[in-house]
Amino acid sequence: VQLQAFGGGLVQPGGSLRLSCAPSGNILSIIYMGWYRQAPGKQRELVARISTHGNAVYEDSVKGRFTISRDNAKDTVHLQTDSLEPEDTAVYYCWARTRNYAYWGQGTEVTVSS
Repeated sequence: VQLQAFGGGLVQPGGSLRLSCAPSGNILSIIYMGWYRQAPGKQRELVARISTHGNAVYEDSVKGRFTISRDNAKDTVHLQTDSLEPEDTAVYYCWARTRNYAYWGQGTEVTVSS
């Protein structure tokens, strides 16, 4: 499985960004897809994930602000990030989980700053 991430950039506090992740390869083996992030000096943490059945899980600090969704026609997962805060600044990594393996896409930077 290969993952191609899109989106990211510089946004002011309170702004929005949409991150997208498109998988390729053995797509049918994917059980979960989602996003992790890693801020400078911090460990990588799960932001949100969604199952093939559409069940979503969010990290507490992003609940109510971020929304993860699947476009089943395109096998793409989107992360809509709203009400962004400086604390959301990090490199965001697309992630996919099959039964036996975890896969990572390239990171995309999100910077929230005025």
